[in-house]
Amino acid sequence: MSSESTPLLNGNGSHSHSDATFFQRVKTLIAAEEEPSWTQSYRFFIFGSYLNLFLLFVPLSVIAHKLNWDAALRFSFSFIAIIPLAKLLGEATEQMSAKLGQTLAGLLNASFGNAVEIIVGIAALLQGELRIVQTSMLGSILSNLLLVLGCSFLAAGFKFKESNFQVTAAQASSSLMTLACITLVIPAAYHSTILANMASDGAKNKLPLLFNTEPVDIDQSGLLVISRGTALLLLGVYVAYLCFQLKTHSYLFETEEPVAEAPRMSVVAAGVALLATTVVTSFCADYLVASIEETAERYSIPKPFIGLILLPIVANAAEHVTSVWMAMKGQMELTIGICVGSSIQIATFVVPLLVIVGWIAGHELSLFFANFEVNLFSFVLDGKSNYMEGLMLITLYLVIALAFWVT
Repeated sequence: MSSESTPLLNGNGSHSHSDATFFQRVKTLIAAEEEPSWTQSYRFFIFGSYLNLFLLFVPLSVIAHKLNWDAALRFSFSFIAIIPLAKLLGEATEQMSAKLGQTLAGLLNASFGNAVEIIVGIAALLQGELRIVQTSMLGSILSNLLLVLGCSFLAAGFKFKESNFQVTAAQASSSLMTLACITLVIPAAYHSTILANMASDGAKNKLPLLFNTEPVDIDQSGLLVISRGTALLLLGVYVAYLCFQLKTHSYLFETEEPVAEAPRMSVVAAGVALLATTVVTSFCADYLVASIEETAERYSIPKPFIGLILLPIVANAAEHVTSVWMAMKGQMELTIGICVGSSIQIATFVVPLLVIVGWIAGHELSLFFANFEVNLFSFVLDGKSNYMEGLMLITLYLVIALAFWVT
């Protein structure tokens, strides 16, 4: 056997041929036999799901925005249009991952796993909707950990009396999630300390801060330094977590996955589809964010409710369906991976990324969340689940939604 083919068959990943192996793998993927044609690829991509019927709302969203229709129509059309686009982003990513191997597939999923959240977040950030950015990111985490996980546990509970999953990997993920939550508490603690000091100074001058009716002007420089420094550190931790998950301790995350189906799209066609869908999604996200302010004012919908509840639901709709479906098939490790993995990506990758993008673009986005929001984080995994745990998680999510409707 020639030396050129050896690296492709070398299971121990010889370091001396690592570069050759990578380029040979890419070349092999592109030139693979029986790879779907472009026609077959895009026929599957466009007509492979009934959910794609909602793509009709993409041109409606554009028309409504250009003709300046009622804010509710602009918001609704863009809102619905993003649902199938999120599904297509996930489908294109999955089709590319199917033939890239574990490491490359893991990196691809890490990059595009929350593409909709990133696109919506950047669109809101560039339009100065910092509150929407913060609440939508927090809402995405809570949606995955409470609503999606709860629905998955509840759905699995209808078929199985009790479901089990790999607790070691779940605990490792939980630890990282706890770290991310703590980093959100620190800016809030700093903010509370500043307020306490200002209240103390006000008392000395017989002007108690609690009775002031004017807005309190707090220096944001300290919060920005803490937030931007924390964002850089979290990104470093996220890279280390990817190495932990994909390389050094990958055995902790091994699951008994169902037999993989043959790819329905070629790698190149899936890549082109991924880029095109990302561009279309960015326009719909921009239209959606642009209509939030007017919709909230005209129809008396609290903006925090829109950011915390509505946007995460539409951004994660396809992901939610997949998680529940896997739970009903008894694939709880995959369900936990979808819910917890997505939350970790948002907390340690997407949120820090948006803070840095805001830093570059001149928008003062910080990691300061109101104390009420920080205290909402709840995450407990013991390796077992049943329908009652799912019901409790869903109930907690609904209570949070109700609280933000009246906050």
